[in-house]
Amino acid sequence: MQFAGFDFYIQTLLDWVSGLPSALVWFFFAFSNFTENVFPPWPGDTVTAFGGFLLARGALSFWELVSSTLVGNLAGAWVMYAFGHKLLDWLKNRNFPFKSELYNEEAIEKTLAWFSRNGVVVVLFSRFSAGIRFFVSIVAGMVDMRPLLFFSVFTLAVSIWCGILIYGGFYLGSHWEKVLEFLALYNKIFTGFFVTAVLGFIIYKKFFERKKEA
Repeated sequence: MQFAGFDFYIQTLLDWVSGLPSALVWFFFAFSNFTENVFPPWPGDTVTAFGGFLLARGALSFWELVSSTLVGNLAGAWVMYAFGHKLLDWLKNRNFPFKSELYNEEAIEKTLAWFSRNGVVVVLFSRFSAGIRFFVSIVAGMVDMRPLLFFSVFTLAVSIWCGILIYGGFYLGSHWEKVLEFLALYNKIFTGFFVTAVLGFIIYKKFFERKKEA
């Protein structure tokens, strides 16, 4: 697999990490998973799949990889949950440029009410989409989703998704990059399905409301 630009630097970084002592490798994976939650451009899935490869090589143990993955993800989710908890009050009480265009209280309240009703499902399935997972912890904090419930569901979602990535990297060994090809295709399909579902829901809702008014 050919790497260019940012991908090349990531591969160089991963090659360097593979030669570090196991304690530093643990901190790297914890930091990677933390960063993915607070800075979405970071290729956390790539690093996690690479962790499966290192596991197959014996560069770190199963429990070292699992614990670093969970600790990093939970720490990152906690930061974004706390941020979301403060964000709504900040938006309501602060004046900033273009606030009227960016902050629509009625629309936000409807969105938050919907999330409150469907939070468990959203948190669980958001982990399977790189484009959605970043926002879910923030919104969970905004709606004051019970921390125990949120982090329990979040831990389950992380365990399933990261387990798939780690297994893929472990099973493919030195060809772990094949996981990335699967992820690229998967994200396109998932995004297309998600956009279609949202548009279908919006169209259905408008049609249903018009039918009720008729």
